[in-house]
Amino acid sequence: MKKRVLITGGAGFIGSHLCDYLLGEGYHVICADNLITGTMKNIEHLRGKKDFKFKRHDVTEYIRVKGGLDYVLHFASPASPVDYLKYPIQTLKVGSLGTHNALGVAKEKKAIFLLASTSEVYGDPLVNPQPESYWGHVNPVGPRGCYDEAKRFAESITMAYHRAHKMDTKIVRIFNTHGPRMREDDGRVIPNFITQALKGASMTIYGDGSQTRSFCYVSDMVEGIHRLMNSKINDPVNIGNPAERAILEIAKIIKGLTGAESKVIFKTLPVDDPRVRCPDISKAKKFLKWTPKVGLEEGLKATISYFRAKNYNA
Repeated sequence: MKKRVLITGGAGFIGSHLCDYLLGEGYHVICADNLITGTMKNIEHLRGKKDFKFKRHDVTEYIRVKGGLDYVLHFASPASPVDYLKYPIQTLKVGSLGTHNALGVAKEKKAIFLLASTSEVYGDPLVNPQPESYWGHVNPVGPRGCYDEAKRFAESITMAYHRAHKMDTKIVRIFNTHGPRMREDDGRVIPNFITQALKGASMTIYGDGSQTRSFCYVSDMVEGIHRLMNSKINDPVNIGNPAERAILEIAKIIKGLTGAESKVIFKTLPVDDPRVRCPDISKAKKFLKWTPKVGLEEGLKATISYFRAKNYNA
């Protein structure tokens, strides 16, 4: 019998790549998404496959699944600043009610539960790189608080279910990820830069560009998630690429790879925007035997190719 997995948010960026990966690994995949930020275009190539089923559903409502489940992977949530600032209440609801409902169906089906958390639980960190033992530096009432605190609550209720109900739960703290199927308007730095460069528009940097990020290619991310879901680890695990780069450097690399002549312009840094963001992946290396394989430029070339195919003038 093939193992059955429910992926909430499965029509989103990482969720849809997980659908692909797990189908390739021989799982039966049920994808649930309300399409508030996900899109059917991400999973259209999977429609009709015998081991894939799409269910349009808002996970803040009770989740019903016929038959057994071996895994519940909870990836439903707006995940970019543009989205969670547009949908702050929905973001809080999917992190709280949605996580509660996803845990509920996992408990009912005696399934392994994996929560997609985020590096945003560390806020604007005072420790760099960030280990899982770091509790974070978060403004709960700032504009980003709806996402940061939703994920922090989601982690807390996941661990409560693990302790109170003896459920096998996992928490992946996802750091910046890029690759095909990102939306050009999602507000994150790599889609912004690529879109602006391919259009010949000015490339916008918020702040002075000295703030850092580290970017993991999506194929590495889903492999790490797969290893975690089949591990014996119940505490949070960072998955990301520890190769830290300044935002200004990223802009210059993308400008070079696209051949753009775009100017770089600077605007005011948003409130509570993290100054540094880099994962300590010692835990993933030790317990999952996982390290990222795809370098930044290799991943950017693939991401740029995806955006070129969307009919930009390039």
